[in-house]
Amino acid sequence: MAPLTALLDWLAGRGLEIVLIVLGSVLLARFISWAGDRITSRIDARSTGGDVLVRSEAAKHRHSLTQVLRWALIVLVYAVAVFYVLDRLGVPVTGLVAPATVLGVGLGFGAQRIVGDVLAGFFLITERQYGFGDVVSIAVVGGGDPAEGTVEDVTLRITRLRSADGEVVTVPNGQIVKVVNLSRDWARAVVDVPVPTSADVTRVNGILREVGRQAFADDDLRRLLLDEPSVMGVESIDLDQVNVRVVARTLPGRQFEVGRDLRARIVLAFARAGLNLTPGPEPAPAPAPAPTRQGAQQ
Repeated sequence: MAPLTALLDWLAGRGLEIVLIVLGSVLLARFISWAGDRITSRIDARSTGGDVLVRSEAAKHRHSLTQVLRWALIVLVYAVAVFYVLDRLGVPVTGLVAPATVLGVGLGFGAQRIVGDVLAGFFLITERQYGFGDVVSIAVVGGGDPAEGTVEDVTLRITRLRSADGEVVTVPNGQIVKVVNLSRDWARAVVDVPVPTSADVTRVNGILREVGRQAFADDDLRRLLLDEPSVMGVESIDLDQVNVRVVARTLPGRQFEVGRDLRARIVLAFARAGLNLTPGPEPAPAPAPAPTRQGAQQ
């Protein structure tokens, strides 16, 4: 009975304390996660009005910083809870300093990549290279195709993207060698229009300018444009066609939508003007009329 009594006493004393510590740490971590979600939602609502792509650089940075702080606070809560549990179990925490030092050195050599990821993530956040909602293209160590998509999550260790196909791409921060931010402050839609070399370039430029004026006058499209689209002129000359470039400054991340709209307007404008966008085969000569029966008898 003595061991059972001792066990019940331990459960009623230190055992209960351990349960309360574990339960408290879980609840505190849940509260931190909930508070972080509320803060980020409020930041997004105030800065974008519900639009994920169009947001200020300060809002992007605050969103990413909130995510990092939430992750760090949760790790800190669980780390403190582990030390308290060890203390209640009677494990001397001070006696673990020397083994922890040796273990830390071993992990430092064995987990250099993780340490590099965390350091790279720290500089990504502090230097504001990109943030939540940015459209980026990330080149990683070893080459290959860059990871492209919208940033959904940034922590000290990884960056998570959502590609145009809906795929989730996770990139360790320490493996990033180049970042192209496609939605920083403003973006530019570039449309190259191929026309035959026989076409009147002056007339083509006039049609494209009129398309730009109509696009800027459209209420739905004007809210995405920062100024009227400009015709830059002939960009390149090939053997059978020339490329005339049209550019438009847009809100960050909206250059793709504006580019698609401008291309559709250009196709319709050229069709109404009777112009082809690409050179086609020469029209076949009309067939000779068939001889009549009277002509055949003669």
